[in-house]
Amino acid sequence: MFRTRLISGIVLVALAILFIWLGGPVLLAVLCALSLIGEMELLRIRKLNKSRLAVVVYLMTVLFYTGFYFLPAARDFFVVVMLSAAFLILAAVFVFSWNRYSAQDLMIAVIAFFYVAVLFSFLYRVRDLFRGELLVWLIFLTSWGADTTAYCAGKLFGKHKMAPVLSPKKTWEGAVGGVVGAAALTALFCFIFRSQLSLGPVDIVLFAVFGAVASLVSIVGDLFASALKRSYEIKDYGKLIPGHGGVLDRFDSVLFTAPVIYYAYIVLELVGG
Repeated sequence: MFRTRLISGIVLVALAILFIWLGGPVLLAVLCALSLIGEMELLRIRKLNKSRLAVVVYLMTVLFYTGFYFLPAARDFFVVVMLSAAFLILAAVFVFSWNRYSAQDLMIAVIAFFYVAVLFSFLYRVRDLFRGELLVWLIFLTSWGADTTAYCAGKLFGKHKMAPVLSPKKTWEGAVGGVVGAAALTALFCFIFRSQLSLGPVDIVLFAVFGAVASLVSIVGDLFASALKRSYEIKDYGKLIPGHGGVLDRFDSVLFTAPVIYYAYIVLELVGG
């Protein structure tokens, strides 16, 4: 099991490096595909992955990513429009298919579009920033990196359970280790690439703070995914990635940290004038 997980992890990292390096329409297409798979995994827990609600979610996702490519100057406005349109169309399907779907079905469909498609798109938004080919790795450092340091800290010092029902192995000591690890990894990364990113000492400190915040958010993302699985009594969302599960099993924390890194950059840009 460990060997399978390790090999899958290496392949996953190699593919991530390739697609992030390519960026542009290639990365956008990959994120769209991952979003569709993730939405299918989430909708499947309610047996909705082949329903009318699912068709709406899938079509809106493709339209969403297409618009992201062709409307680069209006992405914030476009996100609001697409979220509103997705909700209204899904509500219409719910109303005109009365007794076919429950209110819970409607909510999981709305969550699928926002949680998967919209949050995944922040990976592309970070990659599309100035020096985004470097900045985008902060997303993984503050999610997967923090997860690794949290695991090590938990193994060494963990005594107090954080969420014993949702994630029995998570401890508060591990969480502290993850936050400190994320801040340290972010600071180290920014220091190494300070010239390419045009960062001064204050910028590096601020990025480290945002890295710590992102790691806290990643914990919430991980527990959120676990809570959904626990609610529907499933172990994994899928089996796409051997040893890791489905797309949502592997990218649950990444989905939460990506917006934090994006808006951290925006805030620093505004502060820096």
